[in-house]
Amino acid sequence: MSSAELQLKLDVINKITELKEIRVIREIKKLLDFELDEDVFVLSKQQENRIAEARKEYASGEISSNEEVNKEIDQWLNEK
Repeated sequence: MSSAELQLKLDVINKITELKEIRVIREIKKLLDFELDEDVFVLSKQQENRIAEARKEYASGEISSNEEVNKEIDQWLNEK
């Protein structure tokens, strides 16, 4: 590890020790737990099926741009 990387780690540790908001500390812990988890994530059959379905949709061009989706959401919100 380079000295710059080590300094970055120390800076982050120092900032964490200065935190007063327990909510923020919990969020940091969740992020660290997730990043340091070395277990293999196993998908359920339903998740595998949905991913396969999404890949087929993508391959056949059944996709929407971010802009199109945002317009649909705006229209839906305005209807309510």
